[in-house]
Amino acid sequence: MLEHERQAWEAGVQRLAGVDEAGRGPLAGPVVASAVIIERSRLESEANRLFKGLTDSKKLSRSRREFFFEILINSPFVQVGIGSAEVGEIDSLNILNATHLAMTRAVRQLEPLPDHVLVDGLPVKGLPCSSTPIVKGDALSLSIAAASIVAKVTRDRLMLELDRQYPQYGFARHMGYGTAVHIAALRQHGPAPCHRRSFAPVSQLSLDF
Repeated sequence: MLEHERQAWEAGVQRLAGVDEAGRGPLAGPVVASAVIIERSRLESEANRLFKGLTDSKKLSRSRREFFFEILINSPFVQVGIGSAEVGEIDSLNILNATHLAMTRAVRQLEPLPDHVLVDGLPVKGLPCSSTPIVKGDALSLSIAAASIVAKVTRDRLMLELDRQYPQYGFARHMGYGTAVHIAALRQHGPAPCHRRSFAPVSQLSLDF
């Protein structure tokens, strides 16, 4: 899980960040990104201790995600940036561009900026520093996995807030994804302000309300 980090360090990178997002696919809520820098000495020494088991957030239980989230947010040797793109931006820019915007905002939260970032997936436009895209990077890089944890937990907490505002949709159960329960609620109640009008079936259902 440190192969890509070591390649960057050997190339002279000092401040290296992992970047990932959560929430590209749901029908509601923002897309959230995180950029995480873990000091090299601690990342190497803790990879098989404090960070043992840290991987792609989708492969971890909620309790394990919360466990690693608290470590990452509260450790003095970890720096975290969080950025998001709201529903209006998703609908006007499209989800890909909105995701890139959220990632850029997350990286810009890091001061000073990283020298280089490892980013999950395909190349990202607009980042304020050089980057290396890594397909399925959240399962191949500890730095990206850490970012995936922060992004996922942050977004889930935002969706729980939306659940309190709009309990009829059941966001606490599905986090805005297009489950059968969510689609049924959309058909019954119509879209809420937090729904992505550019996403089907929200766009189709919007015509009926």
